[in-house]
Amino acid sequence: MKKIEAIIRKSKFDEVKEALHQIEVNFFSYWDVTGVGNEKQGHVYRGVSYSTSDIQRRFLSIIVSDPFLEITIDAILKSAGTGNVGDGKIFVSDVLESYRIRTGEKGKDSIK
Repeated sequence: MKKIEAIIRKSKFDEVKEALHQIEVNFFSYWDVTGVGNEKQGHVYRGVSYSTSDIQRRFLSIIVSDPFLEITIDAILKSAGTGNVGDGKIFVSDVLESYRIRTGEKGKDSIK
């Protein structure tokens, strides 16, 4: 099993969610986060432009079985990308074990 953590533009979240549902990844968690990156967002307040390095993004945490890893990453890459600086990042790590609390199932059966 793998854990995919993706940091994406908030404006692309609905497209990413739909792409994940299309490949039958129907459960994941997400949070609104603020980070610092290479993209500089400008804000205008009363006609004055302000530059800030704080960037609003959405953080997704997805656990998939090994066969779903590449198609899940591909779905995120295709749906979250704009081709501009600030599209985000994807990180992949191993998951040693998982359990479904309700039934006690473990391993890949617990994430279906």
